[in-house]
Amino acid sequence: MNDLDPLSPVEAKLLSMLQRDASLSVAELAEAANSSAATVWRRIRSLEERGVIGPPVRLVDPAKVGRGMDVYCQVRMKSQDAQARAAFQQAVDDEPAIMEVYSVTGEWDYMLHMVVRDIADFEDILMRRLLELDCVAGTSTIFALRRIKHTRQVPV
Repeated sequence: MNDLDPLSPVEAKLLSMLQRDASLSVAELAEAANSSAATVWRRIRSLEERGVIGPPVRLVDPAKVGRGMDVYCQVRMKSQDAQARAAFQQAVDDEPAIMEVYSVTGEWDYMLHMVVRDIADFEDILMRRLLELDCVAGTSTIFALRRIKHTRQVPV
């Protein structure tokens, strides 16, 4: 399957259901998809093998574990050479509070999404992980006031 291959109606239904609740049994999925359990099991395995879906995970509410502040940090690099990119990637990989990293277009090179305890926690990450890197020229930070919509469900 390439990125442009359409999903079958059964696959689309399964993906929608699994994104809402990955703990559903094959029997529950089969009933909702009006299909047999064996067919659903094969379809799920095929979706996994094709890389459409990854392993099931449980989502954690960051606020309930003391990380109720969402921070978005834009990063500008001094250099985009392979060594600088590798050092930056290693630094963000090593910091668990950095949840997402995107290479972006425009004035900035990267956009980071972090979940932190408070401003002091963010400041520590900024000073210790990011600004100490020789390849980082500067940053700009946006603090989210409140989550309005947060989903991991991809429309299918």
